[in-house]
Amino acid sequence: MYAIIGAGPMGLCAARQLQKHGIPFVGFELHDDVGGLWDIDNPHSTMYESAHLISSKRTTEFSEFPMADDVAPYPHHSEMRRYFRDYAGHFGLREHYQFGTRVQSLERQDKGWKLTSERNGERREWQVDGVLIANGTLHAPNQPELPGRFDGELLHSADYRSPALFEGKRVLVIGCGNSACDIAVDAVHRARSVDISVRRGYYFLPKFLLGRPIDTFGGAVKLPRPLKQRIDGALIRALIGKPSDYGLPDPDYRLYESHPVVNSLVLHHLGHGDIRARPDLASVEGRQVVFCDGSRADYDLILQATGYKLDYPFIAREELNWPERAGAPQLYLNIFHPQYDDLFMMGMVEASGLGWQGRAEQAELVALFIRQCRAGSASAAGLRRLKAERAGQRLDGGYAYLELERMAYYVHKDSYRSRVKRHIDELRRDLREQPADAPALA
Repeated sequence: MYAIIGAGPMGLCAARQLQKHGIPFVGFELHDDVGGLWDIDNPHSTMYESAHLISSKRTTEFSEFPMADDVAPYPHHSEMRRYFRDYAGHFGLREHYQFGTRVQSLERQDKGWKLTSERNGERREWQVDGVLIANGTLHAPNQPELPGRFDGELLHSADYRSPALFEGKRVLVIGCGNSACDIAVDAVHRARSVDISVRRGYYFLPKFLLGRPIDTFGGAVKLPRPLKQRIDGALIRALIGKPSDYGLPDPDYRLYESHPVVNSLVLHHLGHGDIRARPDLASVEGRQVVFCDGSRADYDLILQATGYKLDYPFIAREELNWPERAGAPQLYLNIFHPQYDDLFMMGMVEASGLGWQGRAEQAELVALFIRQCRAGSASAAGLRRLKAERAGQRLDGGYAYLELERMAYYVHKDSYRSRVKRHIDELRRDLREQPADAPALA
């Protein structure tokens, strides 16, 4: 029996693939239902009231379970919660899960793993053949110390829920990722003033182009990387101008070398003076912030939208092949441990346009690998060799990704999916060639 940790989108599609391939499993979920961070009622969710999907539904959904036609192109988080609950119900996945259960530890055994769980104060030990870790990448806030003491309210975007928090306050948002921009736009309608502190340049994309979601363009013709960067960059400048036109720093890197901001409103509010751009912080004293350009302002509330860090508190770093100075575990395809054939990292991957279908392909690859390892197939042996040789290899498609911690597990979508699908095809071919009386999984 295998263990799946997490019942968010990645955990659910991992459960679905093990189910399809007849691999017995048990799932563990700290909350009382499925959906992960998309369930705003989950105490561990980092969702906020105004949040919507930043990729469109047709590029994000599971191919075997499309979203309803009447769902908006960029669904609200409540629609996403309903979608994952429907997915779990449709495929009968809930019955496999231990809900309200925390995984306290994973310890390697001579054969398999010992998993210790806790529910309502009661501990239980499980002996499992292998583990699929799918507890997500967006639940442990990265909250750097401010350069000084702030006497007002200080919180991370993980703790933000409602714009009522900003009523009548002078607000500073630190960061300029997708959540930072969403929250700054929220604050405009309630706060006395809204500033956004930005250290480096970002590319901004509108959510819609010619009435269609922006991420539905460009898939039909595969352009060479440098040409695509030039053409798409020129198109974006023609549509919305440069970030410096709105008071923001211009990027010192090319388009697609970091995750772009997909937001149609933040530049509008910057252009209308509803949000004021600020550089990085130099110092903080009391309620006053001094910025790197020498300007200063007083604030009642600082919200750090400074991202998240990977966190797997139930297992030792060395078991994940995660060196101290590395931004992420060093794995093949961000999934496979170089030595262990029974430990899999699910969903530790980011890419523009990968969607949940790309993650479902991850899960299918793992399920096929488990089956073919049991069968002793040549394709499984080949994948074993590759994962030992190429753990930590970047699949960047030739893009010079920024050396940021959050980019440590970023991949180029087309390169990544191509490699995953190639392995799937190899494993499927061996599966078809196996005799009908091949031993089943216990």
